[in-house]
Parts: sequence; structure tokens; C-alpha cells
Amino acid sequence: MVSALIFDVDGTLAETEEAHRRAFNETFAAQGIDWDWSQDDYRELLKTTGGKERMARHRDEVGFGPSDAEIADLHKIKTARYVEIIASGEVPLRPGVAELIGAAREAGIPLAIATTTNRPNVDALIRATLTLEPDTIFEAIAAGDEVTAKKPAPDVFELALSRLNLPAGACIAFEDSEMGLKSAQGAGLRVVLTPSAYTDGGDFSSADWIIPDLSHPLPSEIRQGLGQSAAIS
Repeated sequence: MVSALIFDVDGTLAETEEAHRRAFNETFAAQGIDWDWSQDDYRELLKTTGGKERMARHRDEVGFGPSDAEIADLHKIKTARYVEIIASGEVPLRPGVAELIGAAREAGIPLAIATTTNRPNVDALIRATLTLEPDTIFEAIAAGDEVTAKKPAPDVFELALSRLNLPAGACIAFEDSEMGLKSAQGAGLRVVLTPSAYTDGGDFSSADWIIPDLSHPLPSEIRQGLGQSAAIS
């Protein structure tokens, strides 16, 4: 039986990537930077994890743009704009997410987050969608700004496991991307893969389970731990 569930955030808990793209583009426009990322641009840029890293990659590819120091400042402005968008309630949780979180809490199964995004983004999404403080729901939250190497490195999942004080074999991770899948598996976790709008079509063949979203039947280990709740089985 599973001892804890560890969730990615962007694309896994909610389809947040359009909100991120919008926040980036509005920040570029407000700061007079002649960049405008299309959906196709952003799909490709998502192969690089981390917002600052994406901006640096784009700058290097197009041959002009802000310095590394300016990118760090831009990212702070972008994060503030993203938090505003999320706080407005425009982005709901993906199907089945709230039900699984609620059932796990009722069953006493610890929950955790392991994400490349930074902590303010996590807090904004959880407050807007679940109307509770994140620390009251999740036993451990590991964010991208707390580790040296972001996904596909396993660091953020290892940090979450350390904070849970549980072995990887006792936990199951939830991801939506190839980078996240590699990260979770690198930490020794089994993975439920739910492709998102920006990751569909990826190679998820190594995932332990692939389902469209969390409203579909879950792995038996999870259902057993939840008492096979009809709401999510």
C-alpha cells in the first residue's frame, strides 16, 4: 500500500502553462522587450525547466535580450503577474485532482509537492483552487528555487522524500511531462503520468501508469489505500 503521494504542479495539478505564457508575454511587453512567445514557442521552451532558464535559452537562440541579472528581475515581475492571474480563479484544477487530494487526506495518506516552479506560484494555485493554506494540505513542499538542479534531475523529488522521511519505494509520484517523469524515476519513484495540454504526444513509455487524468481509474495501490472510494475509483 502506498505511504505518500507526491505531485508535480504545472500541468499535473492544473493546466497552468497558458497562464505562465501569458504572464511572460505581458511582462515582456510591459518592460519593452520585443519577445512574444506563441503556443508553439512555449511548447518547445518547456523542454527547458525553469522560467529564468527558458528566458536565457530564448535569448541565446534569438541573439538578443536581457542579461542574466535582468532576467532574474524579469522573473520576479513575471511571477507577481502569474500569481495575480492564478489568484483571480481563472485556472481550475484538472479533473479528479481535488477528489484525490480530499480522499487521501481523509484516509490519512500524506501528500507532498515536488515542482520546478517556485513557492509563490505553488501557494497561489493551492489557495485559489482548494481555498486552504498549502502547508495544511501537504506534509512537504519542495520547490524549484530550493534545489541546485531542476528537473529532469531528481533533486526536487529527493528533497520531498527527505522532508516526508519516507523511502521512494513507498511513494507514488504524479507527473505530466517527460522531464518530470525522468526526475521522479531518477529519485526511485513509481509514476502516474497524466499528459497535459502542453505535453501530450511525449514519450511516456517508461511510466508505471498512464491515464488521461485523475478522474480515471487509479492504480490499485492507491485505491486500496483510499478504501477504494467510489468517487475516484
